[in-house]
Amino acid sequence: MDALTLHPIGYVRSGYAEPSQAPRQPGADGARGEARIELCAGLDLEQAVADLAGFDRIWAIVWFHRNARWRTRVLPPRGGQKRSVLATRSPHRPNPIGLSALRLLEVRGRTLRVAEVDLLDGTPVLDLKPYVPYADAFPEARAGWLDEVEREEAEGGWCFDVSWSELAREQAVFLRERFGVVVGETAARALRRDPSPHPYRRILRSRAGELLVAEKSWRLFFAVFERRVVVTRSVSGERAEALVGDRGGLLDGEAHVAFQLRWPRTEADALVTSG
Repeated sequence: MDALTLHPIGYVRSGYAEPSQAPRQPGADGARGEARIELCAGLDLEQAVADLAGFDRIWAIVWFHRNARWRTRVLPPRGGQKRSVLATRSPHRPNPIGLSALRLLEVRGRTLRVAEVDLLDGTPVLDLKPYVPYADAFPEARAGWLDEVEREEAEGGWCFDVSWSELAREQAVFLRERFGVVVGETAARALRRDPSPHPYRRILRSRAGELLVAEKSWRLFFAVFERRVVVTRSVSGERAEALVGDRGGLLDGEAHVAFQLRWPRTEADALVTSG
């Protein structure tokens, strides 16, 4: 097989340093923040993107630089069983190429300001194309096995009731009112579908055996009672040493500092990525 040579034309600058922080899809729950695509100098790319201004969305073709290997079958966030990798949107692909439909906010020289981003900071950008609704949107198209999952969820086969303990509610109010940080909405949607441990849904088990769901840089512990899920408490997912000194690049850094001062992490909050 002939080798192909690709060169990045730019890089993503986002607030997502780790895969666990990034939303699963562009525009999905949690993918509301802004980011930048900084194009490389010396290629006259200012002229190459000038006419993108005026498009609401763009396709970003990227290289999943953090993926070292691929798998023929993967476990997607929905459906509860493994699927053929090329029938999913998994990043673990034969060639780690990604495709994201990002909301374009501004084009300024070699910098594109974008929103609804699901890409890690430092992701290499291979190409950009305008999103054209008449050519790129087919709302009546069948979605294969995902259509089956949608039917199951609509019939209640994956639905759980989610409620909050007094402590979890107090913590959510603290973050929202003090720092404008909303924690729990994305996690609750995942738990309503299925609270079983699952790496792609970021549902894990702590070393103490407790269940938890990761949402960006926060961890929500919960318990399951038949078809009912109770979120018991939230925990900062940032190490204390990462909160010392310059926190400019840390997502919700000030909120994590104040939160850990009020609710320090304990040994029971230590995590493992078990399924």
